Amino acid sequence: MSGPHDLFARYTFGHPERAAAELRAVLPPELVAQVDWSSLHREPGSVVDLELRERQSDLLFSARLHGGRPVLFYFLLEHQSSVDRWMALRMLRYVVRQLDHWRHLHPDNEWLPTIIPMVLYHGQEGRWTAARRLEELFFLPDEHRERWRKVVPRFEYLVDDLTAEREEALRARPGPPLVRMTWLLLRSSRSRELAVLLEGWKPLLEEVLASPEGLEQLRSIVHYLLRVGPKDARPALRRVLDSMTGEQQAEELMKTMAEDLIEQGERKGRRKGRAEGIAEGRAQSVLQILSARHITVDEQTRERILSCKDLKTLDRWLHQALDAKSLADLTLGG
Repeated sequence: MSGPHDLFARYTFGHPERAAAELRAVLPPELVAQVDWSSLHREPGSVVDLELRERQSDLLFSARLHGGRPVLFYFLLEHQSSVDRWMALRMLRYVVRQLDHWRHLHPDNEWLPTIIPMVLYHGQEGRWTAARRLEELFFLPDEHRERWRKVVPRFEYLVDDLTAEREEALRARPGPPLVRMTWLLLRSSRSRELAVLLEGWKPLLEEVLASPEGLEQLRSIVHYLLRVGPKDARPALRRVLDSMTGEQQAEELMKTMAEDLIEQGERKGRRKGRAEGIAEGRAQSVLQILSARHITVDEQTRERILSCKDLKTLDRWLHQALDAKSLADLTLGG
């Protein structure tokens, strides 16, 4: 199910310009130079399975090389708190599904497109230590081990391990302010030192606010921090917002994001049953995202959202609300 890390990462990296900053930070410079980044386009839909949906989110982008050939970037946002030993096998399965889907759409093509799988990791249990190559997962006899290695299936994926990067290095990466802020937040939003870090991030937060759609982006940051950050960092967040935007606007930001969403869901879960409590909190999140996007919700639609108890439906509305331009972008009738 979609959680705050998933929603925030999709909001940031679902935009081609911002996804390009992430991809350029991880790919070798020689490959970066061959991609026509102006052609980067987010592909609709997904062909991953429920196992992936439980713990991660995926984004698929297409682009063209300068010679005209297509290239696919399969972008997996990894939100586990621990490293998955079998990620190479899982990534292979996801990539094969994407390629099968591509072949179905392009039956006359003689070649598969280049596809580059990548994991963005920001777990709390230390650096990414799982095998990045499929061949490392096979048991191989000691005798003629290297010969055995050459004949087993080969596959490798890239990892952007934010836990292995120093804060200074992440801040120095090129990219839009929101992307640089997202790298820092994914890496450190659950840190006990978050209150101190927020003061140091103020110049970058000001860059976010000054950018196009800056207030909306700042709202997404505040919403994320209120859901995942330690409670004792909230006074520091309020001070930073006051100094950046003025007390009245800071108060509006804090109220708009409804900082006690998770706690409310837990309390209602204990009173009404866990699933019902989660559903009510999820419905409130849909309404808050629509409000942050300045989309007016009539009373009938509001009641429709709040009365929904189906978590899959609410999850779909959450994803649609992130990109919605109007209320019509939500499949409320489905």
